[in-house]
Amino acid sequence: MHPFAYLNRSFHESDLAPQKCLVCSVLPSCNAKSLSDRRQSYNETVYTHRNTRYKLINDNPYEHDEMDTTSLPPNPELTPHAHAAILSEALPYMQRYDQQVVVVKYGGHAMGTADLAECFAKDIVLLEQSSVKPVVVHGGGPQIGNLLKRLNIQSEFTGGLRVTDAATMEVVEMVLAGAINKQIVAEINRFGGRACGISGKDADLMTARKLERRVRDEATGEERIIDLGFVGEPETVNPRLLEVITDGDFIPVVAPLGASREGVTYNINGDTFAGALATAMKAKRLLLLTDVPGVLDKNGQLIEKLRVSEARALIADGTISGGMIPKVQSCIEVVEGGVEGVVIINGKVPHAVLIELFTEHGAGTLIERD
Repeated sequence: MHPFAYLNRSFHESDLAPQKCLVCSVLPSCNAKSLSDRRQSYNETVYTHRNTRYKLINDNPYEHDEMDTTSLPPNPELTPHAHAAILSEALPYMQRYDQQVVVVKYGGHAMGTADLAECFAKDIVLLEQSSVKPVVVHGGGPQIGNLLKRLNIQSEFTGGLRVTDAATMEVVEMVLAGAINKQIVAEINRFGGRACGISGKDADLMTARKLERRVRDEATGEERIIDLGFVGEPETVNPRLLEVITDGDFIPVVAPLGASREGVTYNINGDTFAGALATAMKAKRLLLLTDVPGVLDKNGQLIEKLRVSEARALIADGTISGGMIPKVQSCIEVVEGGVEGVVIINGKVPHAVLIELFTEHGAGTLIERD
């Protein structure tokens, strides 16, 4: 079944089996009398299903990998005409992104199960086949943590932040530029894509500098600089390598590592790395796949769209808090740097990338210019 089928809102009476409600397989007790009633019932069922899944993830933020997030409502029966209508609805969105760069940050927490990895790979291949130029940047925090634990390498923290020493940096590079990168490449290639794995160190794609982080001493109120070791931030970006790869109909999969002018390797925050690439490549969209549905309001409901000024106001009044603050601030910087829009998406939703780009519904919170 085509992934758009669950989202279609344009069924015709002729597409329905005689005397059979479109959604009776989902709502056996459905008593809808008209097509519009049936369509509304079906949309509400899908919304409720997805909303329940989001609520479960928020209530159990550390147990989402154990949840069944790939289940969908039973498949409604559609005729070939309905399938064709669904495909045709994607046309304006395909035209919008034709030959446009879309950077996708595939977060370590969003990787989840094998089924979700398969959905993601298919989405990326379909984008490239539709003349979009996808650039995948991946994270790997949980996987790095797991390997450090297996190797019995203890992590040091200062000011509440992890310090990346030389031993840890070896593991970081091994996981990011090695295991995870090649797994994603292999999965994309398995479904007909032509992916190639690189890091920011290749062809001087991204020159990094050591990240300076300041913290305030609660006792004295004074600020001090803490040393996080081999943690860096983008200094310069040369997107030429990515342009060559995408122009050749290949799909770059990029590990967020960079080297300084002196040749020192640094680990760079994945969101920051992806934002720097999106800005340098003048991307149409930056998608941040994570394990939350997006930005939530004070009632815990998803905010589908935010202007930059609105996002800043929500940070100021405390609606946006905790770990979402730096993520949204990073989105604002990217938008102000020239990217048309940044979307925070729940990567645990199957085919979230296609839902966001090729349907009218969207799959998270879009942040765009005022």
